[in-house]
Amino acid sequence: MPHRGSFNLVYAPAVRQHLQAIHRNFHSLIRAEIEAGLLYEPDTPAMNRKELLASVELNVQWELRCGPGNRFRVFYNVDRGSHAVEILAIGVKRGARLMIGREEVKL
Repeated sequence: MPHRGSFNLVYAPAVRQHLQAIHRNFHSLIRAEIEAGLLYEPDTPAMNRKELLASVELNVQWELRCGPGNRFRVFYNVDRGSHAVEILAIGVKRGARLMIGREEVKL
């Protein structure tokens, strides 16, 4: 049962495939940082959480940066009405390149 005031985390089916492109050693770290950063106030800007102005290819509202050197990106939307955070994609940022799964994505 979620704590009062906490959001439900809903993972899109594609996220499983995105994680397959990331070394298993980082999966629990990513999950822990998602829970720490998105269960409460997921739509409040913070140092590692920002609202995206325009993301044509991904169609997401928010980005959470996590992991060593903030190299992992978690893309999500917030539905305050249903009190849910829908996690749509998880990727790896290397320099100017963003890889989601095995594909490069432009923001």
